[in-house]
Amino acid sequence: MGTWTRFKTALLESPVFYRLWQRPWANAKLEPLRRHNDLVAIRRVLDLGCGPGTNSLVFEHCDYVGVDINPRYIEQARQRFHGEFIVADLRDLTLESSGRFDFILLNSLLHHIDDAGVRTILSKARELLTDDGAIHILDLVLPDKASVARSIARADRGDYPRPAAEWRRIFSEEFMEVLFEPYSLRSAGVTLWQMVYFQGKARG
Repeated sequence: MGTWTRFKTALLESPVFYRLWQRPWANAKLEPLRRHNDLVAIRRVLDLGCGPGTNSLVFEHCDYVGVDINPRYIEQARQRFHGEFIVADLRDLTLESSGRFDFILLNSLLHHIDDAGVRTILSKARELLTDDGAIHILDLVLPDKASVARSIARADRGDYPRPAAEWRRIFSEEFMEVLFEPYSLRSAGVTLWQMVYFQGKARG
């Protein structure tokens, strides 16, 4: 890991810097989620890789549980936001005592995780989903062609951005696809990030 990469990672592990970095894009990143779902109807939310808890603002009306491996994120989330916040490695997650959830969110998490870890996390998420619930995944796409967005994806501190087709294949191993929607985050007419929103139901 180079000096710049170590410095960038250290900065983003600070809850304050993370929030500042995410603030310009937070609403745009969640736009497909808002557009395709009646968020008021949600009963219980499990936010996997919740960071410093900012997603909880969208779900203030319901029972919310956020999980993240970074104890500094969780400490600040507990101080600032409503809900239950848990420090845990998602690959070892056990939440049987918490019951199941009708809305499971993974927002910009899985491009930090290798294939084996992604499959473990998605399998655990499937087991925690209610029969009528859905998983909602927003994540970074690695564009096929050279572009600003591809360069930014390669420079991201997450080491595993994947092409859209690969995301679709991985998600569909555990979940029946309800929606798969690529979208972009842009500034001054330039696409900076290519993203995908996946909504799925648990396979039997």
